Amino acid sequence: MVPLLLSGSSSNSYKRVEKWPLMDNPLPTLAISTSYLLFLWLGPKYMKNREPFQLRKTLIVYNFSMVFLNFFIFKELFMAARAASYSYICQPVDYSDDPNEVRVAGALWWYFVSKGIEYLDTVFFILRKKFNQVTFLHVYHHCTMFTLWWIGIKWVAGGQSFFGAHMNAAIHVLMYLYYGLASCGPKIQKYLWWKKYLTIIQMIQFHVTIGHTALSLYVNCDFPHWMHYSLICYAITFIILFGNFYYQTYRRQQPRRDASASSKAGKAISNGTLNGLSKAANGAVVTGSKEEKPQENSGRRKRKGRAKRD
Repeated sequence: MVPLLLSGSSSNSYKRVEKWPLMDNPLPTLAISTSYLLFLWLGPKYMKNREPFQLRKTLIVYNFSMVFLNFFIFKELFMAARAASYSYICQPVDYSDDPNEVRVAGALWWYFVSKGIEYLDTVFFILRKKFNQVTFLHVYHHCTMFTLWWIGIKWVAGGQSFFGAHMNAAIHVLMYLYYGLASCGPKIQKYLWWKKYLTIIQMIQFHVTIGHTALSLYVNCDFPHWMHYSLICYAITFIILFGNFYYQTYRRQQPRRDASASSKAGKAISNGTLNGLSKAANGAVVTGSKEEKPQENSGRRKRKGRAKRD
């Protein structure tokens, strides 16, 4: 169905990436996404009567690794697009074997792979029994990004595709940096006041995506129009979901928090956060998928038994 909607020249993109890992056919990608959904169902059942894993060291390594991976993707897309004199208004896909075009395609492939690695965000939530963090927004974002980007890499690995990935990778550098710092403990967590602004930046990202895509349609950019329309619809779903999340988290609960702030002051529990606030070792921001508040001391918590360690 998808190939029939694309111009004939896009078959060149298929040939360029067909021997790259995961790109020969969609079954491996669909299998990974199906396994992810299966874990969402079986994981909580497995952890129901077990102590949560702490995973502090694992989270530190994972989050900072994602910082480096996303910075690499951002750097590669920026440098290659600049070398190829890419336009930020309209950039058709060049299916040639030009080194800069292949470099852009390679960076986009790594971006696609990073979305599969991000499934571990959910795995860590479940193993740590942070079931309330596995929301519809979290699952929708993770599952659709990895699955749909396979289509992008298969047929349009270049051109206009670089813009959204370039912007999103930069935001994910900041996001996973936050997570990594929050995983380091209370000495660092007290400086992490900017989680709210990461949420705002992400919402701005979706509006910029719609504006950029609409401009491409207006100038009749030589890029599959059905992809442009699909991207606009996709971004709108995130604006709705993120808008609802922002309202529920920062607006609706604000009066209640203000009213109870004085009674909660000085009642710090063992993890160093105010009583009643959620805690997490993986940081506290929206990823496009998750929201947590920093756990001030992941090693000290009230429990009946000893929690599992790394």
